[in-house]
Amino acid sequence: MGRKRRAWFPGAKYHIACRGNRKSTLFYDDEDRIKYLSFLKETMVRFPFTLHTYCLMTNHTHLQIQTSDTSPTILMSHLNTKYAKYFNKKYNYSGHVFEKRYGAELLDSLDYEFDVSKYIHLNPLKAGLVDELEDYPWSSYNTYVYGELSHLVDTKHLLSYFPSPASKRYEEYIKTPLADLFLLDNGKVLMISRKEENPCVQK
Repeated sequence: MGRKRRAWFPGAKYHIACRGNRKSTLFYDDEDRIKYLSFLKETMVRFPFTLHTYCLMTNHTHLQIQTSDTSPTILMSHLNTKYAKYFNKKYNYSGHVFEKRYGAELLDSLDYEFDVSKYIHLNPLKAGLVDELEDYPWSSYNTYVYGELSHLVDTKHLLSYFPSPASKRYEEYIKTPLADLFLLDNGKVLMISRKEENPCVQK
């Protein structure tokens, strides 16, 4: 049976995740991470798309993108092939570097875009790699919160929905464990934190 074709149309937005083959390490050192990001930039130039958020973990990657005229299958095939050739040559390996096909979730609502952005940026903290998100240099978090210059990430789309100062409001959203965003008539979001309901308590 053939593989099911992924849903795609120009302008579609996705959360894309790629894992090392058998969950093996993708990045052994900073040189590997820098090389991956350079291949990512090269891919963006050759097949234009918008990168909203990203995070490089030890054995997997997360990208939140908006496509243009090229499907994510072509984008990721180019990116992963470039990195796999570099990786195998550097470490004298052979065979697959990445596990099967990449994972892609179609982001069909603004709520979903915010949720995925938060999930991606929280990865290093949840994995115990850092105590503070700003201490992890291999994600787009500091570009959003501290305005660090980036030739990869476009923060305008998501930050445009937060009231001024947008970076500060975005940081609060990321660091609030349970938070709902409500889109107001003025085009800005209102964040309301909530307490997790106890399923054992009867209403």
